Amino acid sequence: MERVSLLQSDANGAREVSPARTAARVEALAKLPVFWGLEGKRVVLAGGTEGACWKAELLAACGAEVHVYAPDDTLCDVFADMLLRHAADSATGQARGAFVHHAQGWTAGVLAGAALAIADCEEDDEARAFHAAAIAAGVPVNVIDKPAFCQFQFGSIVNRSPVVVAISTDGAAPILAQAIRRRIETLLPQSLKGWSALAQSLRDAVAMRLHPGPERRAFWERFVDRAFTSVPTPQSAADLVAEADRLAAGRRETRDGPAPGKVTLVGAGPGDAELLTLKAVRALQAADVILFDDLVSGDVLELARREAKRMLVGKRGGRTSCKQEDINAMMVTFAKAGKTVVRLKSGDPMVFGRAGEEIACLEAHGIPVDVVPGITAASALASRLGVSLTHRDHTHAVRFITGHSRKGCLPTDVDWRACADPRTTTVFYMGGRTAPAIAERLMAEGMAGNMPVVIASDISRAEERRWHGTVSTMHIGIAEIGYDNPVLIGVGSVFPRASAESHMVAPDDSSECPLQRISI
Repeated sequence: MERVSLLQSDANGAREVSPARTAARVEALAKLPVFWGLEGKRVVLAGGTEGACWKAELLAACGAEVHVYAPDDTLCDVFADMLLRHAADSATGQARGAFVHHAQGWTAGVLAGAALAIADCEEDDEARAFHAAAIAAGVPVNVIDKPAFCQFQFGSIVNRSPVVVAISTDGAAPILAQAIRRRIETLLPQSLKGWSALAQSLRDAVAMRLHPGPERRAFWERFVDRAFTSVPTPQSAADLVAEADRLAAGRRETRDGPAPGKVTLVGAGPGDAELLTLKAVRALQAADVILFDDLVSGDVLELARREAKRMLVGKRGGRTSCKQEDINAMMVTFAKAGKTVVRLKSGDPMVFGRAGEEIACLEAHGIPVDVVPGITAASALASRLGVSLTHRDHTHAVRFITGHSRKGCLPTDVDWRACADPRTTTVFYMGGRTAPAIAERLMAEGMAGNMPVVIASDISRAEERRWHGTVSTMHIGIAEIGYDNPVLIGVGSVFPRASAESHMVAPDDSSECPLQRISI
């Protein structure tokens, strides 16, 4: 993972960061992923096995003219049936590509001028001979299931043509490639095939109407939102052209300045990038500017668009901190300059994220604003512990409460008596320094001193630490967890691992840390 390094800071404490180029721009590749056009090209395929049949179908689907060299008595039934079906489809104009069956074995002479050479050879001697002949003819060669005789390999594919996704493990773990393919299949709707074909047909019309850069990107971002949420209809093409016209009209109406941008408040979750929503990833990929909190993990930022301007606006000890007013002003300034802005917040932006103030400010300036929720820390804690915060055998309510007031002390506008109810699960955010006072107040309102408590920091990250104990021993737990990083305090009988004896769960230092702090 590339780390993030400081480029510059401004008077408001915001800092622009970008991926450091301390290593090669592109990491080492086992193989170069290449998508090769075969429309109308001649391909030589030697062998009549089922494995060869699958490769033949794949090549024909690409529009190739596949010359199959296999004596009739070596052509398996599956291959023979496929050739008959393809011939019938060709007669009705429904087939793609073509097959020419040569009822004989291959010879070196048939390889000349071929686009590709593929063979299924049982013996290594035959594989070696085919490999050598293809190389001598200057034709890229693949011998099925014999990596030593392959200049290229076939990967697992996800077909939403013209969108095609290929996965390769360099032959090391084909089962892993298949598992990855299955996961991608679930992410890409079948309707993507229709949308991608529509994109091809509209590209010239969009290019005629919209300027390169932010204008076209805005159109295609809206296109992508449709592609992942609906099915194309006969009216879709006309609707999209009309949308391009509207964007162009908006540009003509704002010749004295750029068309206004927009702001999206995005929840980055507790730290683990795999907990991001698909919508959050799409927002990061579409951003021109990202204003992110200090608690956002480096792995989350790695998913952002490379060209995006990144501004660190969170608080961090030892330097000037951004005030909320400064953050609001930056969002307004960038959006009015026509930028697509992502305000990236740890956890969920609507839970103790001051999102209300930011939304009000943006709406007051007429700037469109969207919100993409994230997994809040309390949900992540419950997941890590394997407990339900609303287990009906233990609780009838759950409360999320800030652990400190604006002045940094215990909040006074909290219904502490309700929090002390033994049938309520309470999770305190940002309550590290007030933890002893929280415990005292809960017990003063009648909560039993042996009520289970869990204190956690860096939830979902490799450096996560947890302490289990009780309300009466909470002061011990917070001293062990420390105050360096924000902590979460869970109080309630739903936490079954808590006991009268405190118990620390520390990160496994022996394992490689996949999530790293941003280096400033």
